[in-house]
Amino acid sequence: MVNGMDSAQIRRQWAEIDAIRKRIHGITILKGVEVDILERGGLDLPDDVLAEADWVNASVHYGQNQSRAEITRRVVDALANPYVCSLAHPTGRMLTKRKPYEIDMEAVMRAAREHGKMIELNAHPLRLDLDDVACAEAKSYGIPVVIATDSHRVEGLDAMRYGVQQARRGGLTRDDVANTRPWSALKKMLRRRHSE
Repeated sequence: MVNGMDSAQIRRQWAEIDAIRKRIHGITILKGVEVDILERGGLDLPDDVLAEADWVNASVHYGQNQSRAEITRRVVDALANPYVCSLAHPTGRMLTKRKPYEIDMEAVMRAAREHGKMIELNAHPLRLDLDDVACAEAKSYGIPVVIATDSHRVEGLDAMRYGVQQARRGGLTRDDVANTRPWSALKKMLRRRHSE
């Protein structure tokens, strides 16, 4: 999202990752992208690009003042995309700065469950989105939660502890959190095929 890249730039980056994968052993380097859910609906990258990713995180950044029905439709449609793995910062809230946008989280949870998607708990202390109630709801729907830090630099990874605390407040255990698993197990949780 920040300094967003187009398809050609992303593919160049992924070619570099492929080259590094051949040289580096002992860790798995993934190709991932956060894709914007457009105001008119759809995603800001084409499916043929998303198909090449190991991980696709969809998020709403624009059109947050749309009606509850419009935002919900956009998110539910994005969750139906076969290449989307998870929904990022699902309500868009920024504590002390911006209220959550209007969205039918029950409809979002149903769509996530139906399409085998995950939902992010954004651990950044200004977000903590999902809140504890929504974490509990995700658990009741059997939707895996992904704790992420929204980091734009290495120092931001320290926020992970806030996400873990929020998950615990919502009654989640490591069995409810997808990224407590190694990539080999997480990959099996995804409905689409991932290339090695």
